[in-house]
Amino acid sequence: QVQLVESGGGLVQAGGSLRLSCTVSGGTFSIYAMGWFRQAPGKEREFVAAISQRGGSTSIADSVKGRFTISRDNAKNTVYLQMNSLKPEDTAVYYCAADRFGSAARVAAGKNDYWGQGTQVTVSS
Repeated sequence: QVQLVESGGGLVQAGGSLRLSCTVSGGTFSIYAMGWFRQAPGKEREFVAAISQRGGSTSIADSVKGRFTISRDNAKNTVYLQMNSLKPEDTAVYYCAADRFGSAARVAAGKNDYWGQGTQVTVSS
């Protein structure tokens, strides 16, 4: 059974930084494309970032481009989301996702096979 567990969320002031981590167990992490999504209260879940199997290709949503970076460490079965210059509108539950076909495009389209339980990020003004 594949499990995705996010960590690193919390409360931060506007302009601050957080790094989210998502560790995968029960599967072959190195073949998965990985991604991050977020859902704010009253809004639909939206794509944030995706990364290919070996990390050579990434995709970042326009709303966070230049502030957020996605990376992965296949030796640690972990994908990261570095979030800088945080804004109150970044407040949301952040979810990790995995695509077992290894397609970052499928991740970005939300066609993921596995999801984490989410971690709350709150940015105060």
